[in-house]
Amino acid sequence: MKIPSKIKQKPKILRSKSIARTRLFNVEELDLEFSNGETRTYERLVAGQNGAVMIVPILDNSHILLIREYSAGTDDYQLAFPKGLIEKGETPEQAANRELKEEVGHGAKTISALKKMTLAPGYLTHKMNLLLAEDLYPETAEGDEPEPLELVKWPLEDIDHIVEQPDFTEARSIAALYLVKDLLNRRAS
Repeated sequence: MKIPSKIKQKPKILRSKSIARTRLFNVEELDLEFSNGETRTYERLVAGQNGAVMIVPILDNSHILLIREYSAGTDDYQLAFPKGLIEKGETPEQAANRELKEEVGHGAKTISALKKMTLAPGYLTHKMNLLLAEDLYPETAEGDEPEPLELVKWPLEDIDHIVEQPDFTEARSIAALYLVKDLLNRRAS
C-alpha cells in the first residue's frame, strides 16, 4: 500500500553554493523558498553522483556473508554487509558483483534489487542501492581496503541473533537484514 503525499510542490532552490570541500565531502548551502512563501537556508553534504551499493550475499542457501572492517566514524570495527561506491559506467548490479569479489571473495550469478535507501536525507544526498546476491561462486578481485577484511559466515537459521552482536550497529545493515528476512519468509510460505 502506498501512502499518498499531500505535498504538491517541492521548494524552489533560489541559490546553491559550495561552502566547504574536502577530498570526500562537499558541503553545500541551499537557499530555499517553500510554496507558502517561507524561505530557509539549508546545508547538506553532497555525495558522489553514482550512488552506492550494499549487498546481502547468501551462500549455499544456508548462510549470509558479512564483513568486519574498521569504521573511522565510530573509531572501531563494525560488522556489516559488503558495500561500496558505484563507479562511473557501472550499473548497481555490476558494482555489487565487483564489491562482492573484492570484499568477500565471491561473485554472484543472481543479483536482485531490493530497495533504494537514503541515510539522513535531511542533510545527506547519499543514496544506497540494496541488493540480494545469490548463486555465489568463488572469485576474488583486488580491492581498495587498507587491510584485509574479516569475513563472517552467519547461519540463516540464526538470522534473528545478528542484531544482538555489539558491533552490528550500522542502520543500513540492520534495515537490509530485515528486508531480506522478510523476503526469505515470503519465499518459504
